[in-house]
Amino acid sequence: MNGALYAAAGSDPAQLLEVAREFSPRIDVCGPREITLDLTGLARLFGDARTIAGELRRTAADRGLRVRVAIAASRTAARLLVRHRAGLTIVEPGDDAQALAPLPLELLLNVRRGGPSGPPDDQDAEICASFRRWGLRTLGEVAALPPADVAARMGQAGVQWQRLARGDDPAPLVPSVPEERFEQALDLEWPIDGLEPLSFVLGRLMDPLSAHLERRDRGAAVLHVRLHLVSKAVHERTLELPAPMRDARTLRTLVLLDLESHPPAAAIDRVVVAVDPTPARILQYSLLTRPLPSPEQVSTLMARLNALMGEGRCGSPSVVDSWRPGAFAMAPFAPSEPDGGGREGREGREGGVGKALVVALRRFRFAVPARVQVDDGRPVRVTTERRGISGGRIDKAAGPWRTSGQWWASPESGKSGGSGESGRSDPDSPWDRDEWDVTVSDGATYRLFRERDANAWFIDGVLD
Repeated sequence: MNGALYAAAGSDPAQLLEVAREFSPRIDVCGPREITLDLTGLARLFGDARTIAGELRRTAADRGLRVRVAIAASRTAARLLVRHRAGLTIVEPGDDAQALAPLPLELLLNVRRGGPSGPPDDQDAEICASFRRWGLRTLGEVAALPPADVAARMGQAGVQWQRLARGDDPAPLVPSVPEERFEQALDLEWPIDGLEPLSFVLGRLMDPLSAHLERRDRGAAVLHVRLHLVSKAVHERTLELPAPMRDARTLRTLVLLDLESHPPAAAIDRVVVAVDPTPARILQYSLLTRPLPSPEQVSTLMARLNALMGEGRCGSPSVVDSWRPGAFAMAPFAPSEPDGGGREGREGREGGVGKALVVALRRFRFAVPARVQVDDGRPVRVTTERRGISGGRIDKAAGPWRTSGQWWASPESGKSGGSGESGRSDPDSPWDRDEWDVTVSDGATYRLFRERDANAWFIDGVLD
């Protein structure tokens, strides 16, 4: 059983939608003045179809709306009847075709375009004109035509018109989902200053917000926090989450760690928390691979590291387009999804190293100063005072590889020492150096480089 509401001109569409939602959660908004409802199961609450129609009309009248109500077995029949007849129209089951038969043919134009306003589609207008040239004036006459002949002369568009004239629904009902706001706010009786009292306030806001997300099977993609200060300013922070999440404790921890690095300038008297929802994660674990840390754990860890080390100092290294030795950029930490333990993934993890020799340079964060003895232009002995780095006689040496860059920079930018300990922290400083890969007597392999302008030697890293 389906119903249709059609409001008079000038009615408020929001109030009409509110009336429809009071009776059924399955509604379809066909236009600003027309709504169809799925009334299945309402007979247990209100009674027969006529009682339901009366309740709909009385509820609309209480809101100041003048509406027409039609109830039929199909949504198409209800829409056609509510446009043609005023008041209440009730069609018994099985009588849809008989009730639609005397209706004028032009009603299909309004149903096809969803409303009485606006020009009709060119193809629909042509089909309607063709039916009228054939002498057809009512829906019953169109429904009585042989379907095969209609398809041969008008194609599928004509067949769709004939199905509508019979009252057949072209598609199942797709309910209109109301737009929901995932937001919580709290006005404080007394202003608070500090993260500890704010933690309790955020806990009160995150719990119902997390429950709302869970009921709708959603996760938070972006978290917005607005702190209204006593100084009439608004301190707003936006956190883009690496994965959809809705754990209240994790969301509160992320907000507190972010506010620890970006504290508000005054006391707080109102707190607003909102999220941009997204479909929740679907987790599929594997019996063949180790479980990875959850996104909530990784996000909390990265937030703690950022609060400790500073903004932009934690993440994943990424390659940059530069010839500078050791140059890299810091990108947000976003590990790739596991491959599910497939055969190719296991081979890459377990057997990939054995198939090809991989040489890695473990570069020191700051180059280690060293003393190097040179014979005939080649290093023969290296010593250093750094603990854990062995020195001694050099058995094998490969090089030199000469690199230079940023020589066009200003002289002031080069005062930081080139590629040494302080030079690596300045990406715009010039460098000019010779690199060597050497193996000392105890078997360790190091990468050495000599700064040509200062004639100073450094150990850049360990090869293994």
